[in-house]
Amino acid sequence: MKMVICPYCKKPIEKRDQLVTVSNLFRIRPYHYVCYQKVEQETKTIWSFWTPLNGMVGNIRFIILLSLALWFLLTDSLGLGGELIGVISLYNVMIHMTSFFLYEKKVPK
Repeated sequence: MKMVICPYCKKPIEKRDQLVTVSNLFRIRPYHYVCYQKVEQETKTIWSFWTPLNGMVGNIRFIILLSLALWFLLTDSLGLGGELIGVISLYNVMIHMTSFFLYEKKVPK
């Protein structure tokens, strides 16, 4: 199995509790927890464009957006606007699932 390499320090990520997967629009990157904190400190913008996907906050957001997507796509709430909201929230769900299968599943617990 191919190892997951941190793009900041170029070292392999050996345990799942060290892994932080982040996304910025269509990019998903794995970092060590410490390396991600360094990347956040080096960022000079007002807003953080990298959003963590795993961890407690990422999992809660995944559950909320999955239920929102299912609600708006399977019911006729808000008509076409509801379907648009469902598709947008489904995008975030797909990014989270892609991150899980690309990186989190490869790193041992």
